[in-house]
Amino acid sequence: MLDKMEIKNIWICGVGGVGGYFGGRIANKIAQLGEKKYKIYFLARGTHLEEIKKNGLKLQMSNGEELTCKPNLASEDINKFPVPDLCFICVKSYDLDDLIRAIKEKLANNTVIIPLMNGIDIHERIRKNLKKSIVLPACVYIGSHVEKPGLVIQSGNPGFFNCGFDPKYLNFNPQILIDFFKEMEIIFNWRDDPYPAIWEKYILVASFALVTAHTGQTMGGVIYDNNSLDMLKKIMQEIVLIAERKGIKLADNIIETIIEFCKDYPEVKPSYARDVEKGKINEGDLFGGTIIRMGKTLGVSTPITNSIYKENH
Repeated sequence: MLDKMEIKNIWICGVGGVGGYFGGRIANKIAQLGEKKYKIYFLARGTHLEEIKKNGLKLQMSNGEELTCKPNLASEDINKFPVPDLCFICVKSYDLDDLIRAIKEKLANNTVIIPLMNGIDIHERIRKNLKKSIVLPACVYIGSHVEKPGLVIQSGNPGFFNCGFDPKYLNFNPQILIDFFKEMEIIFNWRDDPYPAIWEKYILVASFALVTAHTGQTMGGVIYDNNSLDMLKKIMQEIVLIAERKGIKLADNIIETIIEFCKDYPEVKPSYARDVEKGKINEGDLFGGTIIRMGKTLGVSTPITNSIYKENH
């Protein structure tokens, strides 16, 4: 089954900052290549969907390039899409369970699912509601957001993502994905063991999400403010201790490496911080809640996370 996989139909489930960037890049590249074998479908909703249907998705890149990205179909009705060969999950954590229940009957056994989401237990959450398909544990790095309906703005360096083997399908050959993303000019890194990379990303996103929401600063503002930076490092250390208790092998200088990496994204404010500012439903439980719960389970004290999370919620 796995050896016969080919990529024809591509779904982007959630066309926000992450899905809009990668889905938009892929749709635009397919159009540039004049490729007829690929078809891409956007699952979206509301005024964002209506604008995409009328004028395509506008993607404003950090290098000044502006792309108009037109899928084969954009809809909020999954039944209008053909069975996907490749399915990106790009929704907020609070929408994940409902999405999987909605799409699972449309998926094939050899559909490859790549969840481009924050979190350290996303694969497990998907598997709770989905027994078939190939679900690749993944993590994504991208600074992007929906500026207004139909417009996604990307900041910082080009986005990329890492993924690795589904524990159920260790004989999966990733070469077809490597070739596809090379053709699409998407930066993609295969990791046989993806979990160190997933935890590294979680250390980054959870700590910056909590501190930027608490202070109102951008990521650069946090890094170059001594008090905020101290707070950030303490939250990172709490997560590192949890990872160690779970047996995840991280580099000794992981905190310094992450902070240095984030200097390339000085103007980025995580979506969680923007949602808190606007009083919107947010992913706070994915960050503060998860750290606190795991800390209690594993006997790791998390006083800084506790304090900041409670003030934000």
